[in-house]
Amino acid sequence: MKKANYSFTAFITGMLLTVFSCIEENYDIAGKVLDVHTKASIPHRKIIVQAMVKSGNKDIPVYNGEFSTDSSGCFTYAMKKIENVTSYNFCVIGDSAYAYSNTELDLTELKRYGRFLCFNLNKLTDITITIDSKSSIPVDDEVLYLSWKSDGIDGKILYPYKLKNHSFTSSNSVLKWTGGDIKSEIKTKVFADKKTIVRWEIFRNGKMKVVTDTIFCMRDVANYVRFEY
Repeated sequence: MKKANYSFTAFITGMLLTVFSCIEENYDIAGKVLDVHTKASIPHRKIIVQAMVKSGNKDIPVYNGEFSTDSSGCFTYAMKKIENVTSYNFCVIGDSAYAYSNTELDLTELKRYGRFLCFNLNKLTDITITIDSKSSIPVDDEVLYLSWKSDGIDGKILYPYKLKNHSFTSSNSVLKWTGGDIKSEIKTKVFADKKTIVRWEIFRNGKMKVVTDTIFCMRDVANYVRFEY
């Protein structure tokens, strides 16, 4: 009889160990989202968590939940720990006011600083780029390409642009103009208080000429760059 009780107790203990081993372990994290320059808190900002799962020599981001800052720009969250994952990526969603950001933290950093996290966002500001050319060069004898970078990031990746043409361009996805008669306007957003470099490449008579303009776009104002040739 005692042997039977012992077997029953061992069975129950094994079942409990199995149940508890299946319970997900969480990391309790807390912090805030701030404007990188003013240090003002940013409320109601969504943050997506990605577990960086090893696959060969690569880390594959896998969705692992999401949360948002409250009205004061702060957050608390019980983040699910994934077995064999040693780092997590925190993606702060961007919009027309702020650019997105990605911050990858390993388990050591989460254990040490997980209750005092701070994610910084860069403010975006408006910029209008205008092109005005009245060259008499025949069509197809001259080609113009436009590109720009803000704080080293390709402007077309940073934020969508709107193109308004008063003449001809070959494509809305490739900022290319053919011929000398150009009147166009591009509206987009770049980082506020950061260096933005606008680049024009002109192909004419088998040669390329590059013109650049470097500006620091101010926040909360309309910034302009004009190119005439």
